[in-house]
Amino acid sequence: MPLTVSRTILFGDCDPGGVVYTPRISHFVVEAGLEFLSHLLEGPAARRIFSMGVLPPARALSIEFLHPMTWDQKIDIEVSVKEIGAHSFSLLFVAHNAEKTETFRASLTQVCVSPDTMRPVLLPDELRMALERDLIDR
Repeated sequence: MPLTVSRTILFGDCDPGGVVYTPRISHFVVEAGLEFLSHLLEGPAARRIFSMGVLPPARALSIEFLHPMTWDQKIDIEVSVKEIGAHSFSLLFVAHNAEKTETFRASLTQVCVSPDTMRPVLLPDELRMALERDLIDR
């Protein structure tokens, strides 16, 4: 099932005009993605994935800005599995403000690489099964 991550826009997230500074949204996506993976893996995502013998660098990040977000505003970011490949996986992010207006959509693709060679490797079975459970539970 998708996981909803709630967040309050901080003063430091905003540009001088009081609107969320564009690069901060990438941080929101990464934070929500880690929380989602931690939920799926039933423990701290980074530590769990590293213990599987892989590193999960980002390969692609796409963000579509739909509505401005301002300081002190609360947003809910719904995270779900978008796609599972042999070496990578993609997550989908959909954010809404308190009025239920969609504020942004994003997609993040991470690839599993060997820490020794930095070359792509197959998704570890434990990670693949956790991601597949999200798709099945929908």
